[in-house]
Amino acid sequence: MADLTGFDANKVEPVPDRDPLPEGTYVAVIVDSEMKSTKSGTGSFLELKMSVLDGPHQGRSLWARFNLQNSNPTAVQIAQAELGSLCRAVGVLQPRDSVELHNLPLLVTVKCKRRKDDGTISNEIRGYAPRAAPVAQAPQASTMPSTPPWRR
Repeated sequence: MADLTGFDANKVEPVPDRDPLPEGTYVAVIVDSEMKSTKSGTGSFLELKMSVLDGPHQGRSLWARFNLQNSNPTAVQIAQAELGSLCRAVGVLQPRDSVELHNLPLLVTVKCKRRKDDGTISNEIRGYAPRAAPVAQAPQASTMPSTPPWRR
């Protein structure tokens, strides 16, 4: 049991229902990370919580899980490859602690997937990429007027 003395639901707005994010690519940052035990208790996974930084879904959360300790070597290999992609995307190639991955913008590709347990649609992260720094481009020569302004 938890003591909820002083809480009044009449004084706060309820959270609206949230559908999964639409499929696409989002700029996000990792805001939290934790190693957790698997349901079977025979392994552990790294869970990362990400927050979308901009656009109409700003502030929404996404989660990624990496089976880094598992009796299935294929699961570990996949997790290491995915974590490697994420590390490259944020530019931290040899993190000693997951907190080193926090607050570094990256691009996250999100797909929608039907859950096997209850049939609902949920988000699944399918890829990571570096967030490209905006580069100012000089106008192309073909778009520049051939006559200087003072001679027009």
